[in-house]
Amino acid sequence: MVRPFLPLNGLRAFEASARHLSFTRAAIELCVTQAAVSQQVKGLEKRLGVALFQRLPRGLKITAEGEALLPTVTASFDQMAATLDRIEAGQVRELLFLGVVGTFAVGWLLPRLADFQRRHPFIDLRISTNNNRVDPAAEGLDFTIRFGNGSWHGTQAERLFEAPLSPLCIPKLADDLQSPADLAGMTLLRSYRTDEWSTWFQAAGVPPAAQINAGIVFDSSVGMMEAALQGLGVALAPPSMFSRHLCSGAIVQPFATVISLGSYWLTRLQSRPVTPAMHAFSDWIFSEMER
Repeated sequence: MVRPFLPLNGLRAFEASARHLSFTRAAIELCVTQAAVSQQVKGLEKRLGVALFQRLPRGLKITAEGEALLPTVTASFDQMAATLDRIEAGQVRELLFLGVVGTFAVGWLLPRLADFQRRHPFIDLRISTNNNRVDPAAEGLDFTIRFGNGSWHGTQAERLFEAPLSPLCIPKLADDLQSPADLAGMTLLRSYRTDEWSTWFQAAGVPPAAQINAGIVFDSSVGMMEAALQGLGVALAPPSMFSRHLCSGAIVQPFATVISLGSYWLTRLQSRPVTPAMHAFSDWIFSEMER
């Protein structure tokens, strides 16, 4: 197949300008002058016979034609970059894009990741952490590790394990906790799930009249635990994800009562083909579950 000449410099200038909505910021990224970027875009517009941007006093506004062109150009450059990234010293390396809820990444995955790297040296992991809210399609993720009930639209989910929640705090605060009802006098730390503390109080036998649900809300258990380590309050978090803090004595679990509001799941879009790297990671993580 003979392809027409592709104006790669113009397309590159257009894509960077569209992301920044500025010729100046695009020029900084591309290490060229603002005039060079502007000329490249003008040349592309002349070739296509349409305007890709409206030039405004304070930046750019992309036109409908530019909006139509941008996804194809972005995807093409991303694919080329990924392919080039896979080739290193004459060896093709497989990329694996993994989105992980931050608590799981810090509390379980990272301490075991060296083993995966030893077993699969030609798989390059690209890990992005999130607060359990993620768009696998938009972010181009092969796998996501999420917390919940395993039901996500268009997704295949395989259960990893439960992560029950329990109060965790520094020893100094725990000294003032003789019974679960004493938590009513503490600052309670929680995630964006509003029913966590009330569910735990019910499991611990604390009547509703004695329950206090006011506190500090965090978008991840990682941030919540950092606040707990600094003595800002009592966190309701999964002890299994913070075993290092518990073992060191920096954090204690004052009460044995736990509640389960979900599990961690390994998920992928049903529409995403399974690659050899994905097979390898799935096999590895489930073998780790059995240890």
